[in-house]
Amino acid sequence: MEQKKKKLGFNIIKNDPTDGHGGFGVGTLSLENVSPVIIDIEAGEAFVDMGAMHARSVVEKGIKFTPNREEVPNGKPYWLVWVTIDRKAEGPYYAGVAACEMTVDRETRRGYKSLPEHVNRMDKSLKRHIIVEHMDEKSKKVLADFLKNHDIEMWNRSSEELKKGLLA
Repeated sequence: MEQKKKKLGFNIIKNDPTDGHGGFGVGTLSLENVSPVIIDIEAGEAFVDMGAMHARSVVEKGIKFTPNREEVPNGKPYWLVWVTIDRKAEGPYYAGVAACEMTVDRETRRGYKSLPEHVNRMDKSLKRHIIVEHMDEKSKKVLADFLKNHDIEMWNRSSEELKKGLLA
């Protein structure tokens, strides 16, 4: 049995849905260009899980979330990072990157996350903001390595703000 190559699953930009007609839909943000990257802080691993778009990632399934951190004292820490890809003349690049915190206690089936923060950070990512300063250094390196390994050319075309934010 041959082993299948692991697919990263980034949402890559499709054609302009407005086809340049300038009418309905111009100026709207498309979720087609955003991908959720989950970082397992303890394991030092990152992976794309499209289920996170609807709070149904592998990490989130079967967990009842609370906005009170104190209710999940033994939660395993994760970062959910919204990565938006855009295109410029030279090619695609990582345009928006915004991280949110999440903890999960599998044993008690409870987790902590701030839903408003997750929604706002996805919005910020879609609007091409870089919000990574609150991440721990190990996780920043994991994310930087993940993005580089996915596509070094996209990394090279990305903003200095992103590179400095993740490699400081």
